Amino acid sequence: QVQLVESGGGMVQAGGSLRLSCAASGNIFSINAMGWYRQAPGKQRELVAGIISGGSTNYADAVKGRFTISRDSAKSPVYLQMNSLKPEDTAGYYCHAAVLKTGWGTDDYWGQGTQVTVSS
Repeated sequence: QVQLVESGGGMVQAGGSLRLSCAASGNIFSINAMGWYRQAPGKQRELVAGIISGGSTNYADAVKGRFTISRDSAKSPVYLQMNSLKPEDTAGYYCHAAVLKTGWGTDDYWGQGTQVTVSS
């Protein structure tokens, strides 16, 4: 079992910055990958950025060059630095962890979400 707690959301003007953090607790050494997803009203949840245990990262095209995901170690929070924010970045942001199961496969864990609102 893994618990995820997000913080850092808020309201900002277009062009501004925010940093989200997600602290994991519980069986953190079984976490294979972490990521940030977002969901705007009426839209499906989408991957924003991900990072695997080896440090490789991937980003949605819409945020490349503006957002950076980072995590220093298995004991560290995962961060999402968001720069040059746009109104279309407005959404609920959710932390996700893929946790290795005994044997094969992973289980998905989610945080409670944090709201990011970007005004024009």
